[in-house]
Amino acid sequence: MTLLRRYPAMLAAAGIALVLASAATLAIPSGFKLVIDKGFTSGGGAQDIGRWFQYLILIVIVMALASASRFYFFSILGERVVADIRMAVQRHLLRQPPSFFEENRPSEISARMTADAAVIELIVGSTISVALRNMLTGVGGMIYLFTIAPKLTAYLLVGIPVVVLPLLALGRRLRGLSRDSQDGVANVGSMTAEILGAMRIVQAFGQEEREADRFAAAVGRTLSIARKRIRMRAIITAVAFFLIFGSIVAVMWQGALDVAAGRMTGGSIAAFVITGGLVAGAFGSLSESWGDLLRGAGAAGRLGELLASEPGLASPANPVSIPAGDGGVRIGFDHVNFRYPTRPDRLALEDFTLDVQPGETLALVGPSGAGKSTVLQLLLRFYDPESGAIRLNGMALPDAALGDVRGLMAFVPQETIIFAASARDNLRYGRWDASDAEIWDAARAANAEEFLRDLPQGLDTYLGDNGARLSGGQRQRIAIARAMLRNAPILLLDEATSALDSRSEHLVQQAIERLMHGRTTIVIAHRLSTVRSADRIVVMDQGRIAEHGSHDALMQQGGLYARLASVQLTDSETKADAAPAA
Repeated sequence: MTLLRRYPAMLAAAGIALVLASAATLAIPSGFKLVIDKGFTSGGGAQDIGRWFQYLILIVIVMALASASRFYFFSILGERVVADIRMAVQRHLLRQPPSFFEENRPSEISARMTADAAVIELIVGSTISVALRNMLTGVGGMIYLFTIAPKLTAYLLVGIPVVVLPLLALGRRLRGLSRDSQDGVANVGSMTAEILGAMRIVQAFGQEEREADRFAAAVGRTLSIARKRIRMRAIITAVAFFLIFGSIVAVMWQGALDVAAGRMTGGSIAAFVITGGLVAGAFGSLSESWGDLLRGAGAAGRLGELLASEPGLASPANPVSIPAGDGGVRIGFDHVNFRYPTRPDRLALEDFTLDVQPGETLALVGPSGAGKSTVLQLLLRFYDPESGAIRLNGMALPDAALGDVRGLMAFVPQETIIFAASARDNLRYGRWDASDAEIWDAARAANAEEFLRDLPQGLDTYLGDNGARLSGGQRQRIAIARAMLRNAPILLLDEATSALDSRSEHLVQQAIERLMHGRTTIVIAHRLSTVRSADRIVVMDQGRIAEHGSHDALMQQGGLYARLASVQLTDSETKADAAPAA
């Protein structure tokens, strides 16, 4: 209802059309009463009868125009409300930290925003207007019936609790089934997205039949719940129609006896019969609308859960500006402890203390799972530490606005993200106002210019879902060019050259070294060539700093770094001999 109040003019127009349509519908029995009592029995002949039928035609015209207006305004309202819901949910999701998406599958969220929003669109655009029309018709019809035959109408009112109470009891059961059905539909949509996104792996490992069976099982479960929901709706419909029309027939029987006894006119009983049919049809249709409304309530509840989730990370109410530094930004980790929400039993960083001086290039190395990427994620404030503090130029991250913190950083992740958009939009994602000349400069520096110019439409070429039209090395070079174009004082590189062949790596490494000048840089790397160029190397193991120093000093110590470097040196030499073009 809150969203509907945003459109008062359209809501008022829809309400007026709704009242006119119901009033015109209820005026039809009155018209037939006049035709029978005044047209046929007055002795005025064909001309008098025609006058009353003209009155009926006028009512029908008003009913048709009002019904069309009702449909139009409610349908537009439905579209607008659903658009507002989708935008509100998307805006809310963009404020959620990565931990939210670890606990809530993005594919399932996507299914909620499509399937559940479509249900709400149907409810607002159609079901609500039909339900309100039927309610007005039913209530107005009952009032009109009282004016025609109070005794017969009283009989109908006595039967209302007999009709309503069973429907309410069955409706509670239907609401639960509707919610389960929506969950099943969302799960099927989520599974579809997951399988299609991993199609190459599915086919490479020959798992087509297994995935087909798994999908069929999910569809089967959804179908089973749908059968129960449809069966319950059918039972509600049968009970409603039997009770409503049964009571109408019983009352009509009494009315026929009153006409035979001369206590009612023929026009009155005709109007009563027609109005009674309209009332019965209106209340009978309400039972079907009730089922749809319950289904809509389930869909709204699922979307409401997304909107109700509070962001775990947010900017402070009164953010403080990050102090300006000389020669770059100083980064400080002060006794930081951190666990991922999905792995609460294991410390990802333990008593982690590190200072990175302005303009310094720091390399993080260590075995898989040592906590290297965690350092970058905490610095970007995707998470907050359990204890300790992280500072930029001496100021703790939670004291500054999130946008200000991340605005100081350019990030190249290990898993390259390419949007389903043009090459231009992917390159300028970090600085949307960049000119084409600046884009080409960044592409040239990242060794991406050559293949970008070879694309069919150049920078306007659509790159496909996650850059499906590019090789792994090309995608990574676009990510590096994107970071170069951002031109931020802090540079974060997570395996930024891992997918490049030796020639491209050498050229990109030169570009990165130029980009590092005057910037505070943290590099996560496995290749020795990347590590050697760093001012300082920090070796991590199990969330702690095991060693730190220069390459030569660490090699002389003969510790963890020396063992990693000897293996990496062999690997890099092998890759140099047999590296394919990226």
